[in-house]
Amino acid sequence: MGAQPSSAAAITRVPGTDHRHAAAPTIFRAVPAVPPRRGRERRRTTSLIRAAAGTALVAGVATPLVRKRLKLPPAAVLATAWSAPVALCVLFPRSRARDVGTVVLQMWGYLAGYEIPNDDPERLRARVRVRYPVEIDRRIGLGTTPTVRLQRTFSSPGRFNTFEKTLVWCHWVWFLVPHGTILFLLLRHPERFERGATRMYATFDLGLIGYWQVPTAPPWFAAQRGLMEDGKTPELRRMMVEYGEEFWKSGWAPLYGFLGGNPLAAMPSLHFATSIMAARLLSETGRGPGVLGWSYALTLGLALVYLGEHYVADLAAGLALTEVVRRGEPAVRRPVGALSRAVQALERRAALT
Repeated sequence: MGAQPSSAAAITRVPGTDHRHAAAPTIFRAVPAVPPRRGRERRRTTSLIRAAAGTALVAGVATPLVRKRLKLPPAAVLATAWSAPVALCVLFPRSRARDVGTVVLQMWGYLAGYEIPNDDPERLRARVRVRYPVEIDRRIGLGTTPTVRLQRTFSSPGRFNTFEKTLVWCHWVWFLVPHGTILFLLLRHPERFERGATRMYATFDLGLIGYWQVPTAPPWFAAQRGLMEDGKTPELRRMMVEYGEEFWKSGWAPLYGFLGGNPLAAMPSLHFATSIMAARLLSETGRGPGVLGWSYALTLGLALVYLGEHYVADLAAGLALTEVVRRGEPAVRRPVGALSRAVQALERRAALT
């Protein structure tokens, strides 16, 4: 009587086949069952990975909120905050909701990095550079900064014309433009989303280097110190604040307090840099979106200078930053790909199924 195959190594037999002389096709060969011990180890590893990712996610969201109270080191805050998007990717499978969540968490880390230098306003004011961009813009403007020339030509103290109101709203709308561009890619051109988001948020994050290493004041701050006067023009106006107080009334102070986390972060202009990056990304999807993106970016550039929020030098640095990100992309593609594969490997090991 022939030996019967065990349940752990059962072979499906095909009628008409002499199994004594013919090897079973590959798809019908025995598949050993996973030993119980190995299954327990796998479940334990999955639980540990998920617990670590969950802890990192909670810590990444909470740490920027408590950094002042607990006097946490900036490096610890940033490392924790920027680990949160990775943790989210490990915990949940790829979906549009996860993509949106990853972007939100990345910007949460960016905001912490943007605001930290201003956690000690007195120390920041002692470090801030005020004079050098004024001198650069005076050379660009042949003796008078472009901001002063524009306000002298078009502005009337105490009043706002339609042109100026349009520029202020162009400045305010910026908060929607970079992220709206990435959302457009996610919904309409998902094949471009990953690369586009990487380029956009690399622009944001690299801009922090300037804010930390060379904190630079905007034109309105230099005007408060008397550095923008040329003896021929009234005091430089900060029109965004003036019009904000007029338009939003009592709501302006809390709104500006929420959005203006670091008023001495002008070099490079990330308003301009991210708008240029948005224009480039939109141009890659078609002529119409590209025209819209470039029209907005150029109008914003004019607004930033006219309103006294940025120097032309700031805009030039922002433009240079976008070119560094764009041209440097091939050089970092391999390490970024390796990091992505590592995160995907953790995601597979942390999967519940």
